[in-house]
Amino acid sequence: MPQKEKSRALDTSDELIAERRAEIPGHTPDDMQPLFRLIVGKIDILNHWVGKITCLLLIPVIASMVYEVVARKLFIAPTDWAYDTSRMFSGAMFMLGAGYALMRGVHIRADFLYRNWSQQAQAMTDATLYLLFYFPAMLFFFWVSMEYTIKAWMTWERSMDTTLMAPLAPARSAMPLGTLFLLLQGIAELIRCLYLMDKKVRHRIIRLLPIYVLILSFIFINSFFPIHFINDFFHSNFLESYKLSPPIIGILMIAVMLLAIFVGFPISFTLIFLGFVFGAWGFGGELVFFLQTLQFNNVMLEQTLAAVPLFVFMGIMMEQAGLMERLFTSVQLMLSRTRGALFLAVLFVSTIFAAATGIVGASVTILGIMAAKTMNRSRYDVRLAAGTITAGGTLGILIPPSIMLVVMGPVLEVPVTDLFAAAIIPGIMLASMYALYALVRCWLDPGLGPILSLEDQPKTSSYYWLEALLVIGAILILFTLIILGLSGSLEGYFPFSSIFLPLTWMAVMYVSSVWVKKKKPIGFFFSDLWYEFFMGLVPPAALVAFALGSILFGWATPTEGAGCGAFGALLLTIAYRRFNLNLFYEALIKTLEISVLILFLVAASNFFGAVFSRLGTPMMLTDFMLTWELSVTMVLIIIMALIFILGWPLEWVPIVLIIIPILIPTLVNFDVNLTWFGILVAVNLQTAWLSPPVALSAYFLKGVVPDWDLKDIYYGMMQFMVIQLFGLGLIFWFPQIALWLPEYIYAK
Repeated sequence: MPQKEKSRALDTSDELIAERRAEIPGHTPDDMQPLFRLIVGKIDILNHWVGKITCLLLIPVIASMVYEVVARKLFIAPTDWAYDTSRMFSGAMFMLGAGYALMRGVHIRADFLYRNWSQQAQAMTDATLYLLFYFPAMLFFFWVSMEYTIKAWMTWERSMDTTLMAPLAPARSAMPLGTLFLLLQGIAELIRCLYLMDKKVRHRIIRLLPIYVLILSFIFINSFFPIHFINDFFHSNFLESYKLSPPIIGILMIAVMLLAIFVGFPISFTLIFLGFVFGAWGFGGELVFFLQTLQFNNVMLEQTLAAVPLFVFMGIMMEQAGLMERLFTSVQLMLSRTRGALFLAVLFVSTIFAAATGIVGASVTILGIMAAKTMNRSRYDVRLAAGTITAGGTLGILIPPSIMLVVMGPVLEVPVTDLFAAAIIPGIMLASMYALYALVRCWLDPGLGPILSLEDQPKTSSYYWLEALLVIGAILILFTLIILGLSGSLEGYFPFSSIFLPLTWMAVMYVSSVWVKKKKPIGFFFSDLWYEFFMGLVPPAALVAFALGSILFGWATPTEGAGCGAFGALLLTIAYRRFNLNLFYEALIKTLEISVLILFLVAASNFFGAVFSRLGTPMMLTDFMLTWELSVTMVLIIIMALIFILGWPLEWVPIVLIIIPILIPTLVNFDVNLTWFGILVAVNLQTAWLSPPVALSAYFLKGVVPDWDLKDIYYGMMQFMVIQLFGLGLIFWFPQIALWLPEYIYAK
């Protein structure tokens, strides 16, 4: 949405939200017409309060998932209501919050061209697309979803896939309500566009609005209450003259979609409108209307997708706990006598917090704030420093529990647990390759990463390396016990042995450290930095290990594991005394914004994909590919090249939700392992994050380290992009890098 420059603010809390509207809800420019000010202000305030209330729906989702896990595992008393509660509340949350997200300007758009246009060009483009795309799509959706919901209330329809058989009408009511809030907010956004236009153009559009309303009303009425002689005339004189087969209509649909997306309008609404138009053209209006409602209803009730807001909330709370800064400080001091210590510290911390947050923008920003100043003071090479920060930050979209993998699972029809297990070794491999590259560069040229100065080095005993071996070894044993406990390998020794043994080892570690610090045998003592290292590493890593391990080893579903992780992150924030109600509520609001932009696009993409499939185009494309007689390897190389190129202008969300479903029939026909393919896509998209000139990581880093030249940041990123491509090649030629761990876990 175009705005005055003073109201624009780059938000680095999440890479998907590049231009969250910074102005106060309800605030309007003083020179806007009084009636327009009144309308925009009231609508903004309405959706603002809807968002503030809707975000609270996340609390019962977390509570129900934690209660379900505790009741089932500890008391062997699974609930009937937790499953339905989590999916219905999370589904209602993203639908009801859609208007709020539009008001805050967070619906995702491919704006790499759009943001370079003049303010008036942006306003004219948006106004045109609101009138052509947005209002027709939302009006039709509102009517059909209202009919769907009224029938659910009248028949008191119940879910048939659970023993509880919960009523569906309350959750389905979120569809027409959410669409109504979107329609109202669309009016406010159109008025904002008109305000930013040239006065003559604005008056001309306002005079044409009554004609637009009449035409839209006629199309709407004729769609649901057909006027047969008009339809017959239109069909015989126009449609018959330009009759195309449904698969060809699908090809046109894709071409128009790519053009429309790159214009810069919010992608979700573009897909909904195109699905309506081309679906009605290809197989009739009535069917396509109900197809959209069905797809949105399916996304609302998809329990796996309820993990998205839970993992987002977990990452935001971990960020607020301040553990990342604590861990970075301790690791850089621990490695202070090593060349390139800060490079290793950045990569170690980014790997741990990639699993904890999964938010690239936040990771790059915080790493830049923490590391850049020390790197500059220690005369580290700027290019290598920028490369390690941006490359380490991008690990968040690959290392589980990655939000992208949660979304990708249902798209590929692959269990999310398989994708999580398959991503672990590639993620660790890439982080290790980054670290090895930085160390080799520093060994060849010590000036790239000098040893820290004496005043920056910590006070330690003369047995420093013994300290390191004991502490790191003890921590590795602790995590081994945690993983063995989660996998069930520690069961059977005595009651609750899976819980008791890790806790006992933690007690041994604590008592030993206190005794050594007090007695200092033969002058040996543990430096204070090890306490900071332990407190920065173990809590977040243990939380991630528990959340991820419970999912991988079958203790919990992805949504249950995410719920426990979110609750654990909340407890950590309280334990580290960083919790307050304002930050908690801010985390809920931010979770709502990120979840809406992802899940609403999931629903819109599913609708678009359903129309595309119904037209028969995927099968036509598959047959076309088969006529080329290409090998599977060549087909995959072409697909990977396409995804890499699209990764420059587009975020991962539209690529995963729009492009990948189009390719699935071809992949299935070639018998490609979709778990392996999903990891290839994830690594490929991570590579695109490091590809200038569009990569947002560079701009996030430049924003917090303004004295680093953008050219140097680009050079640094490109070094690691080459490493990333090499890693992608390894996974491509040796699929077992991704497939060994899931096969090992689930074979056992």
